[in-house]
Parts: sequence; C-alpha cells; structure tokens
Amino acid sequence: MIERSTNLEKDAPIIAEIERNCFATPWTEEQVKSSDDSTVFFLARVEEKVVGYGGMYTVLDEGYVTNIGVLPDFRRRGIGAKIVKELIDFSVEKALSFLSLEVRVSNLAAIELYKSFGFEEVGKRKNFYRLPNEDALIMTRYFVYE
Repeated sequence: MIERSTNLEKDAPIIAEIERNCFATPWTEEQVKSSDDSTVFFLARVEEKVVGYGGMYTVLDEGYVTNIGVLPDFRRRGIGAKIVKELIDFSVEKALSFLSLEVRVSNLAAIELYKSFGFEEVGKRKNFYRLPNEDALIMTRYFVYE
C-alpha cells in the first residue's frame, strides 16, 4: 500500500532510516524535516511496516523526484514500481508538464523501471554521485493534456 505522508515530523525518522539503508550519502532526518510545502513524500507499507518511500517537489508546473528507496529485504517485489506510479499519478493530478529525476548510470534495474513508465533519457550529469563517483542520467517523463 502506498500512502502520502501527512505528518513529516513523525515520518522523517522512518524516511531517514530508509535513506541510510539505500544510499551512500543519505538524507538526514533534519534534511527531510526541512523540506518545504512544495515537497511531497509517499510511503510504501507492507503490513504495518514502512519499507520504501518516494519523494518529489514541484516548481510551477515541473516535478522533480528527490529519491526513491526500498529497503533491501523488500526489493524485487514491485514496491518501487508502485512508488513510481504514485509519483506519476500525483504529477497528473497536479497537471505537471513533466517529472524528472537523476539515476546512477550503473543502476540498470532502475533505468529499465523508469523507461517502463515512459521516462526518457534527456541528459547526463558528470560526477553527480559520490561514494563512488559516478555520472547520473537525467530521465524525464513528459505529460500531454488535451
């Protein structure tokens, strides 16, 4: 089940814990809490346990994914795909013109997941990631409304 975080004070420690388990340079609890009103977080639960999350922020009609993380023991179960779908659904609900993200060039599973949701490779950021240093692909999903 995916749900929107409505209490960042309560959810920030959980998000920070997922960050520590998923990323070499994780966001701290304080960084999560300092997110402004343009940022939204979605939590993935298995039974009562939060096992993943996705975050994004908006600027006018543009959407930018901050991070998507799923605890290692819960990967390969479609949870990441459900989070991506929720971020896309939110983008459509807000009538955004696009949703963009960065992904490590070596993260082939994530790249394929994003492509399956209509994201396109639109650029590269040299040495974007640390620990280890690595380029990022910029991937964007465009929305067209009639």
